[in-house]
Amino acid sequence: MQINISNIPENGLKLRFSKSGEWFHRSLPVGDDCGWHARKINVQCLVEKVLNNVSIKGRIEAGGQLECCRCLELFDFPVEIEFKYVLTPAENLEEELELTYEDMEYGNYNGDVIDLAELVVEQVILQVPIKPLCNDSCKGLCFTCGINLNREKCDHEAQQRISPFAALKNFKVKRER
Repeated sequence: MQINISNIPENGLKLRFSKSGEWFHRSLPVGDDCGWHARKINVQCLVEKVLNNVSIKGRIEAGGQLECCRCLELFDFPVEIEFKYVLTPAENLEEELELTYEDMEYGNYNGDVIDLAELVVEQVILQVPIKPLCNDSCKGLCFTCGINLNREKCDHEAQQRISPFAALKNFKVKRER
């Protein structure tokens, strides 16, 4: 979804659109997979122009699934976020500075066109956890036989696991004088 900056009316431009999960995956950077299996993404936003700056305020509602990092089961992970960006022309940039949290809602644009797809994809990726869990009490998989311990129990679970560091338990260091 591209917006021509010179076509933004004085009272702003209200946009509402839906995209498929396939669109989301095609929009990801090459070789990047955030792990979120998108189904449908709904976006509504207001785009306003103030002098050369462009303000974008909106809401994203999307459905999708993630794979639990403990039990490897897919679980529903909906994304509902509100976002805000202030974009300034790239030619007004001075030098690169370290970004703070407040700077995350500022960006730049080149030319006379802004691509909303990049902003939407970025916002969704920021919501996906690094280590997704189906729930906080997920037991994961058995280290020996690989069954999902949330569904079944196995004899291996009762066996005491021997740590590879157990030999160091009684290790003493002698100091030289």
